[in-house]
Amino acid sequence: MTSQLSNPELIQNLQPVICGGDILAYSYIRDFWKNYKIKPIVLSGANIQATSSSKFCDYRTLTRIDEDDYLINYLLDLGKELNGKGKKGILLGSGDWYARIFSKNKAKLKKFFYVPYIDFQLLDKLTQKDYFYAVCEELSIPIPKTFLFSCKKGEGNSEAALNFAKDVGFPCIAKPSNSAHWHYAELPNKKKIYEVETAQELELILSRVVDSSYDDYFVLQEFIPGDDDSLRSVTLFSDSNGECKVSAMGQVALQDHAPSALGNPVVILDDYNENIIREAAKFLKHFSYEGFSNFDVKFDSRDGQFKFFEINTRPGRNSFYLNLAGANLIKILVDYYVLGKEPPVLKAKNPFLFCCVPHLVIKKTIQDETVKEIISHRIKEGLSTFPYFYKADCWSQKFWAVLVYLNQIPKFKKYVWDVPSHK
Repeated sequence: MTSQLSNPELIQNLQPVICGGDILAYSYIRDFWKNYKIKPIVLSGANIQATSSSKFCDYRTLTRIDEDDYLINYLLDLGKELNGKGKKGILLGSGDWYARIFSKNKAKLKKFFYVPYIDFQLLDKLTQKDYFYAVCEELSIPIPKTFLFSCKKGEGNSEAALNFAKDVGFPCIAKPSNSAHWHYAELPNKKKIYEVETAQELELILSRVVDSSYDDYFVLQEFIPGDDDSLRSVTLFSDSNGECKVSAMGQVALQDHAPSALGNPVVILDDYNENIIREAAKFLKHFSYEGFSNFDVKFDSRDGQFKFFEINTRPGRNSFYLNLAGANLIKILVDYYVLGKEPPVLKAKNPFLFCCVPHLVIKKTIQDETVKEIISHRIKEGLSTFPYFYKADCWSQKFWAVLVYLNQIPKFKKYVWDVPSHK
């Protein structure tokens, strides 16, 4: 990157713009303030008060933020406004859709913003699960047993799909390969991921998908047994040659079980595994992938392997755990994309506990006594951290943060503790 400005001037003229208002957005907010004393502009479709009440951001609610053209035009107008003040923005999103739209419109946006996302051609390929699994197989990276069912009318082999499911056994997993196309499909009982219990249920799902507007692949996979603590979150930062520079990972001890947030990790423990990092780095090197990436991985107790599920072409929702592990997420981004500094190699291995739930939830929900014991040690060591708890913020933000935190108790009671299978 070439610039006539010095590093302090570049920072002084930097304006972060964050799309989305969730816990990742607040993680960005507190980090920009802590590192640079800069208040980001936050654009969100809803008033998420644990974030909007912060004194460290300019929070703007845009009811049409989910419309591509509206958001891009808003950002371009904002970029022109910032440019008129001698400032340049850096765009960050708190969801896959934002990463996709920033990448797709990078050519227009980069006149006014630093856009720390990969080019759209690569992003579009990597986020299609059929392509991801094909590359993993090519690179000998472990994945679950997988069958691809074509949803184009007349092309899908339902008999082969049913035979695969019967072979791997029920329950099995069914999910769309292309989540971007799936977003627009309309069908009864539509889900992000289906846990299929019978052949009849699978036949019904495939029939409904074929009759919908979705015409890409549908992925069938074996179900890998294990509780939430079998999952791993893996985050890497790679340079322009695809070389892994920063790595961190954690064991997902507990996920959210409420339907609106199903699968979001709410408790993550430090757990650095060199073999998993090596496999993820091999995948990124294959594409000369540049920037942050996040992989979902699950331990398969049947063969002792960690199976790769997918890649997120952005920092994950819970990426604040990088800071806890010893890697400064925002500083890495700003140093690389704004100041043009290559990050030093860093294996972030500090012990930590990323914890978004009261300790009562941990005691009543997590079954593995070894995991509970490690969590107990981290709590006693003062290492339990909830990103929304930030001492420097105002009292109104603290109020909403506590409300979000305590609300996990009735949520887990409703969706886990009172469910007969949990008892």
